[in-house]
Amino acid sequence: MFNRAVSRLSRKRPPSDIHDSDGSSSSSHQNPKSTAKWAASLENLLEDPEGVKRFREFLKKEFSEENVLFWLACEDFKKTEDKKQMQEKAKEIYMTFLSSKASSQVNVEGQSRLNEKILEEPHPLMFQKLQDQIFNLMKYDSYSRFLKSDLFLKHKRTEEEDEDSTDAQTAAKRASRIYNT
Repeated sequence: MFNRAVSRLSRKRPPSDIHDSDGSSSSSHQNPKSTAKWAASLENLLEDPEGVKRFREFLKKEFSEENVLFWLACEDFKKTEDKKQMQEKAKEIYMTFLSSKASSQVNVEGQSRLNEKILEEPHPLMFQKLQDQIFNLMKYDSYSRFLKSDLFLKHKRTEEEDEDSTDAQTAAKRASRIYNT
């Protein structure tokens, strides 16, 4: 349903969005660069698989990758509908991130209050409070450092260089069409 709506919307292009014969847009209103979207908000970054990949690389270097892994595991957990799968995932999240013996323990307040008994009757939002704490920790700590990191800035420069190269190629195509007609 959603894909059909997006498909219909994409067919309705403004008159200013003219395409070259190769299908590339000649409009200056192209989609924003991924780094620009990532810099706009942590939410945007976490919605983009490439953004998550780059953020994980950064967090790994800072020895805090478990934060984004926990957040992603909670997002996946909330989408689980099968009760048996929900129990398994809840236990996995608990054992991996919240237990005192966790291999990738996250630092959240109240984690000691969450005990294994709650895992017997899981519900989609059982980790929400803890997930929100980790999100805020990332948003106000790691994310701002990520935006200043060499990893992010290098990706941004590469993106800008690619865009400049594409713009030059598009201009050359237009010029050749004008002079060859």
